[in-house]
Amino acid sequence: MSHKIFEEISEKVDKNIRLTKEDSAALMESNDILSIARLADKVRKKKSGDYVFFNVNRHINLTNICVSRCKFCAFSRDKGDADAYAMSLDEVEKIARSAMDIGITEFHIVSGLHPDFPFQYYVDVLSCLKNLMPEVHIQAFTAVEIAYFSKISGLSIKEVLTTLKNSGLGSLPGGGAEILNHRVREAVCSKKATADEWLEVMRTAHSLGLKSNATMLFGHIETIEERIDHLLRLRELQDETSGFQSFIPLPFHPQNTQLTQYKKPSAFESLKMLAVSRLVLDNFPHIKAFWIMLGLKVAQLSLLFGVDDLDGTVVEEKITHAAGAETEQSITKEELLQLIYEAGRIPVERDTLYNFIKIYKN
Repeated sequence: MSHKIFEEISEKVDKNIRLTKEDSAALMESNDILSIARLADKVRKKKSGDYVFFNVNRHINLTNICVSRCKFCAFSRDKGDADAYAMSLDEVEKIARSAMDIGITEFHIVSGLHPDFPFQYYVDVLSCLKNLMPEVHIQAFTAVEIAYFSKISGLSIKEVLTTLKNSGLGSLPGGGAEILNHRVREAVCSKKATADEWLEVMRTAHSLGLKSNATMLFGHIETIEERIDHLLRLRELQDETSGFQSFIPLPFHPQNTQLTQYKKPSAFESLKMLAVSRLVLDNFPHIKAFWIMLGLKVAQLSLLFGVDDLDGTVVEEKITHAAGAETEQSITKEELLQLIYEAGRIPVERDTLYNFIKIYKN
């Protein structure tokens, strides 16, 4: 990237002028990562000051049995596999009870697309959790799962979401977006929701007052241009609905997948992706570093690259660990606070909807 182009981009950022596709490409192709970081950090500071957000959450992955069997997924199994599992409602309740004493404010539920579970099972899971811990927010079911529920139930997307909302659904996670591109999805995840279907589920959820996140799985077969188009499609929908809360770029973990010829993105590439996301997604309130996939050290460093959210305590994440993640499966609140303090920032415990629970002073 020439000095002139960078100066033009920098001026746009200072004046809150939206970056173009060409600007985005110049940033993605540049190796001047520290200059990009300074720009992204400037935007981050405008949006969040020195606050870094986190929450205390508990992941529940209901089943790893999945009809989709995406090539990049190490978590999914066929029904007859030795390590396939599917939770009963009693097992879900047991997990929820085990989290009662750690002060969680969120259940985070994503799973495989089970061939036999009826839609009512998912409704019952929400009702069970809501009855047990009514004060805990439930962020559940990716847009891919919602599209699948519509298919198995014969209900429209709107009817599915309305039913789930009435049973306790509070918001949607951002998963299943992968790369919002037909070529990529046909090649690596052809049996699940298309890019247009993913966006339509989110559009519908937002119209019903359900907030959501958005993700991108990068570092496999996608091109730089396809990454940028993904960001621009999200930005366009956010202009329309304002329903997205945070964007979470996820580096691909190849181990135990059908794409083992690819290498996990480097720290350099991951940090640049986070910073460029902060600059391009001017209408997204937050950029989140999912420490489970980045590792704690890179996640901490990302706070200088436009990131203002480190996700949460997580507790028992299975999906990334199936792909060889070497991070812990959970982290304590104290450890998260320390990471944020060391970066010179102010930790804020939030709920799922970014209401402040507590500001921590060092």
